[in-house]
Amino acid sequence: MKNFKGLLLLVVMAALVMFTAACGSNNGNNAANNGGNTNTGNNGGNADSEETASLEGSVVIDGSGTVYPFMAQMAENYMGENGDVSVEVSRAGTSAGFKKFLVEEGGTDFNDASREIKDEETATAEDLGIDVMEFQVALDGLTFVINPENDWATEMTQEEVVNIFLAEGGVTKWSDINPDWPAEEIKPMGPNENHGTNEFMFETIMEEKDFVDSVNLQQEYSTLVDLVSKDKNAIAFFGYGYYDNNKDKVSAVNVDFGNGPIEPSLDTIGLSEDAAYNPFTRPVFTYLNVNMAKEKPQVLDYAKFTMNNAQDVAAATGFAPLSDETIEENLSKLEEIQ
Repeated sequence: MKNFKGLLLLVVMAALVMFTAACGSNNGNNAANNGGNTNTGNNGGNADSEETASLEGSVVIDGSGTVYPFMAQMAENYMGENGDVSVEVSRAGTSAGFKKFLVEEGGTDFNDASREIKDEETATAEDLGIDVMEFQVALDGLTFVINPENDWATEMTQEEVVNIFLAEGGVTKWSDINPDWPAEEIKPMGPNENHGTNEFMFETIMEEKDFVDSVNLQQEYSTLVDLVSKDKNAIAFFGYGYYDNNKDKVSAVNVDFGNGPIEPSLDTIGLSEDAAYNPFTRPVFTYLNVNMAKEKPQVLDYAKFTMNNAQDVAAATGFAPLSDETIEENLSKLEEIQ
């Protein structure tokens, strides 16, 4: 009987050992399976992160001083979200910028412009084999600014303000415009020939008639703001954004286009016929080197970021935003780049 009980005990213990081993094996298999699924998920996530992090390098932008505040803010926003990409924004002026943009090697990725690209610039791009794509980024209003102490020329007709800058305008003193105004010499100022704003003024507003000999043309808009802020007889022209950012130093002239004086503002600037400041409104642009966008992923990504955020950045930097339709057209053009 004792032998039988001993044998039975051995059989039970052996069975327990086999059961425990089987359970351990199953748990190990489950852990392996769970571990496999987790690793696959993690690898997928890491792969996505690595793909996002792989966006690096530089984006180089030059051109319009008028567009500079818009693009500088855009670059700051972009780098805040893409820390491995450096975006360099300069402001040589529209025309000077195109000379840096349209070169065989080492040119900029974008050129900002306060006017459309010229036929000769397009021809240069074709000769160099550079594919150029144009994008409107915002709307700007040409603004005439005076010293805050000038309390007489706060309102002028379109003809009166333009005649100040025309060689044939016959205006040298404030009293030439209105006999009740001071008989003091007017000091007209503006951006020089490197800037698209100069060309817009000359070609569109002045209808390609010569500037008055006394006009003081400067490279830097900050210089113009400083000069006007220190001279009550000075008057200068530049984009609304620069005025908006310097309202504490200069005052804007309200221009009468035929229906009463209009103050330049984001509400009056526009290209539609019912926009009150329409005659002095223009689109501003950035031009993309498509060759670079195809070679450098960060350049194409920056272009898309700019279009997606153009309206908000425009309003924040003194520009009237583009329509939703124009933004969609811009994005559709970018989707064509492979």
